[in-house]
Amino acid sequence: MIEMKENVHIREAKEYDFDDIMRVEKEAFGYEKEAILVSELLEDKSAAPVLSLLAFKNNEAVGHILFTKATLDGRTAPLIYLLAPLAIKPQHQKQGIGGMLINEGVKKLKEIGAEMIFVLGHESYYPKYGFKQNAGSMGFAAPYPIPEEHAGAWMIYPLNSDSVDGIKGRVVCADALNKPEHWRE
Repeated sequence: MIEMKENVHIREAKEYDFDDIMRVEKEAFGYEKEAILVSELLEDKSAAPVLSLLAFKNNEAVGHILFTKATLDGRTAPLIYLLAPLAIKPQHQKQGIGGMLINEGVKKLKEIGAEMIFVLGHESYYPKYGFKQNAGSMGFAAPYPIPEEHAGAWMIYPLNSDSVDGIKGRVVCADALNKPEHWRE
């Protein structure tokens, strides 16, 4: 377990954490769609290996982040991941917990040799943590077309300085995430 500021602890989620993960997802989004997606991704062999992290505050699960394996055009290299979703219970939002989950995920993915992380997310939030907007303009197409007005929401986090040099392609995500409704920002 990693000790963090303000009584927040982050650790890799285990099978016995499933109910906590579902609770965080449902409360964070106010509906079940994301919880169902997370459940499907955790069972999806095409998403493996996944990195699932839980944030706890005073022994209560308050945040969850999921990174699933992806590919560029189906190639085995480079090792890339997709961040989806990031969920923080409403009463614990705006306290830096999401950023702690992102930073811990980035650290762990670097340790296993991942070279890039992609996210379709809020354009004002993710760049604070190292994501670069408009990955499509850098040659990395999303699994489904992103409307031009939301092109900046498709982002990349290169985990080393040369990880994007000379590499381009369409991101192929896990089967459970490979549906058009998940690609509308």
